[in-house]
Amino acid sequence: MSDLFTKMKTSLKGNDRRIVFPEGSDERILTAASQLGAEGILAPVLIGNEDEVQQKARDIGVDIANTEIIDPTNYSKFDEMVTSFVERRKGKATEEDARKILLDENYFGTMLIYMNEADGLVSGAVHSTADTVRPALQIIKTKPGIKKTSGVFIMVRDEEKYVFADCAINISPESQDLAEIALASADTAGLFDIEPRVAMLSFSTAGSAQSDETEKVTNAVKIAKEQNPDLVLDGEFQFDAAFVPSVAEKKAPNSILKGDANVFIFPSLEAGNIGYKIAQRLGNFDAVGPILQGLNKPVNDLSRGCDSEDVYKLAIITAAQSL
Repeated sequence: MSDLFTKMKTSLKGNDRRIVFPEGSDERILTAASQLGAEGILAPVLIGNEDEVQQKARDIGVDIANTEIIDPTNYSKFDEMVTSFVERRKGKATEEDARKILLDENYFGTMLIYMNEADGLVSGAVHSTADTVRPALQIIKTKPGIKKTSGVFIMVRDEEKYVFADCAINISPESQDLAEIALASADTAGLFDIEPRVAMLSFSTAGSAQSDETEKVTNAVKIAKEQNPDLVLDGEFQFDAAFVPSVAEKKAPNSILKGDANVFIFPSLEAGNIGYKIAQRLGNFDAVGPILQGLNKPVNDLSRGCDSEDVYKLAIITAAQSL
C-alpha cells in the first residue's frame, strides 16, 4: 500500500495541484489537509468561514499554514461564478437561484473546479454521496461518450492490486453502462500502474447459462470491444474462471484471458458492493476508494465513517487523476 502512494506522491511533486475540501471545518479534513500542505504534495483549499476553520484547527492542534481558506460569502469572484453557473445550467437556474445555490459548499467547490480555480474536489465526510455527486454531474459533467459516472475500489494486498467496479454508484447498469464502466475502469487501472486485463463478471462463463442477466453482460462485452478493440477484455465470466488459470483453461480455453484478469466489472451494484467487502473482510485486502470515474474533472466521495488517513489518500488519488 505504501508503494502505491509513494509513486503517486512522487508524480505530484512540483505540479501544484489544488484540491478543494468543501467540509473545511471537519476535524478529519483539517488533519489531512495539514499533512498534505506540510508535505507539499498538493495545495489544499478549505471551504468555510475563515475564523471558524482557524479556530477548529487550533482546537485540535493542527497547523494549516500551508492551506488556503475560501469563504463563499466574501469570495472576490462570486459574481463571476454566478454568471458562469447560470450559463452552465442553461436556463435551469436564475441569477437569484445561483446566488443561493452557490452558498452550498459542494456547489461552490465544484464551481471552483469548473472555473479552473482548482483541479479536483474531495467531499463526503459529512455530506451524502448524492450531495457530493449531484453538483459534479450538473456542472463538470461526464466525459464525451460516457453517460454515467461510476465508482471503483482498488483492492490492495501486499504486491497484489485489482480494480473492482462498479461498487458505489449504479444500482442496475444496462449493457451500455457496463461497457462504459469497463472502459473507464481500464483507464483508472493505469493510474495505479495496473496493465488492465478486464473480466466482465456474471454467474455464467462463456454461455454456460443463458438469461436476461447473462445476455446483458455479453452485450456489454461486444460494445466495449467495439469501442476499444485493443483492450484485453472478455466475458461473461464467473469469478473463478476470470481469476484461476486452471479453471479458465477448462471453462474458457479460447479466451484472451487465462485466469489472469485484474479488472473485474460486476453486473450490478449489489454484486460489486458485496464482492469488494468480502475481499476486504475475508481476504484482508485494503479497499482504496470509492474512486469516481467518468467525469471531466475529478470529484471523489468519502465515506461518512472515514478517518483522516482516508481523506489523505483520496486527496492524493484525486490530484493524480487531474494530471
